[in-house]
Amino acid sequence: MGRVVLVTGVARTLGGALVHELNAAPGVDRVIGVDVVPPRSDLGRAEFVRADIRNPIIAKVIGAAEVDTVVHLSVTSAPGAGGRAAMKELNVIGTMQLLAACQKAPSLRRLVVKSSTAVYGASPADPALFTEGTQPKVAPRSGFAKDASEVEAYLRGFVRRRSDVDTTVLRFANILGPGIESPVAALFRLPVIPTILGYDARLQFLHPSDALAVLREAATGRHRGTYNVAGDGVLLLSQAARRAGRPTVPVAGVAAKVAAPVLRKAVGVTLTPELIGLLTHGRVVDTTKLRTEFGYTPRYSTAAAFEAFLAGASADADRPDDDPLPPAGLGLVGAGGNPGGADV
Repeated sequence: MGRVVLVTGVARTLGGALVHELNAAPGVDRVIGVDVVPPRSDLGRAEFVRADIRNPIIAKVIGAAEVDTVVHLSVTSAPGAGGRAAMKELNVIGTMQLLAACQKAPSLRRLVVKSSTAVYGASPADPALFTEGTQPKVAPRSGFAKDASEVEAYLRGFVRRRSDVDTTVLRFANILGPGIESPVAALFRLPVIPTILGYDARLQFLHPSDALAVLREAATGRHRGTYNVAGDGVLLLSQAARRAGRPTVPVAGVAAKVAAPVLRKAVGVTLTPELIGLLTHGRVVDTTKLRTEFGYTPRYSTAAAFEAFLAGASADADRPDDDPLPPAGLGLVGAGGNPGGADV
């Protein structure tokens, strides 16, 4: 019999695209997509199960289908309609319930979890490059970064209890590309980009097609461990702003925190403490392990991923209001939407 793969978060762009990739993957007989809302695009031959991973019913779904591979993408980087409390509940409590279900599933052989380089934090004491074994100098204290850190802590417990399962943790840099919505993407769409006075952060980006390729390989291959995933090279914040054709306005760090509610109300962008930290100190990770052990080299550099994002943003701006977004774009297939939060 072939593989049975369950993917969470399929109403989001990346989740929907991965389902299409797995539908065509050799050796995969059945793909099950799970989310709390239906995907906006067709999932092909995959089955959709409307379920909340925060509910223990997810264990019945995994057990009844004899799932052998779980890909967990239902970790959002920005609050949706329910605010920060609902975001944390989905990210942390949802992951806890999913891991409990996976722990009890005798059929499970592989678990892939989408994490973030945000787990390294952002502080003035940071090294020039974070490797997978680097501990953050200042542990994340709030927001998505704290959620991702807690998720990884629970994962380490799962690995101890189910050492027979090939568990892969993918720490993605900020994904920028067509169809992807995130706090960083929203920042670069602003008419004027705020910067932190006296700092010019080093940034890394990842094209969604590279994120998709890594997820597919992790789901269908055998890769244990944790991997940083980012495009080669870096961009300074000032360079990114110039390439975007946006002026910048430097503000003091304290002023940025004070202005955050005003900015959120005016243009819908939230300058969270973690985003302010990123814009201040930046973050760059070493991807040697991804290339040498995992066996994948991103096709898009950080600069190329950013250029593709700008091209997609320009195309969206030129599209008439009654012209719907295409179902695919720049390396993504079957792109869907996310009514509840960030589209990654």
